[in-house]
Amino acid sequence: MIGKLQCVVLDCPDVLELATFYQSLLGGEVDQPDPRWAVSDDFSTLHTGSGLVFAFQRVKDYRSPQWPDSRYPQQFHLDLDVPDLDQAQEQVLSFGATLLRVDPRGWRVFADPAGHPFCLLRG
Repeated sequence: MIGKLQCVVLDCPDVLELATFYQSLLGGEVDQPDPRWAVSDDFSTLHTGSGLVFAFQRVKDYRSPQWPDSRYPQQFHLDLDVPDLDQAQEQVLSFGATLLRVDPRGWRVFADPAGHPFCLLRG
């Protein structure tokens, strides 16, 4: 092992909006004091209950992914296990997600408010 994952950083146009969106999905605390990061209008964090930390950095002229169009790469995506796909879909849509695709094999692809794809899977 070379190292240990410190956090996952996502580029976006609005750091607080995206941190709050993922807080709605995963719980945790937005911009929790942590000596490793200085939060600002250009950088926000989400410390989840599981210990995973997400960071969000503002990018000028951000260009969102256009899944599945490879001319606009997805940059990353998350797979989230949920107990009830219909209920989870309703919730993520109310948080600001956009439904991109219902896969016939049993998962659903969404975009977060900055356009990053993520999948909900029956877990």
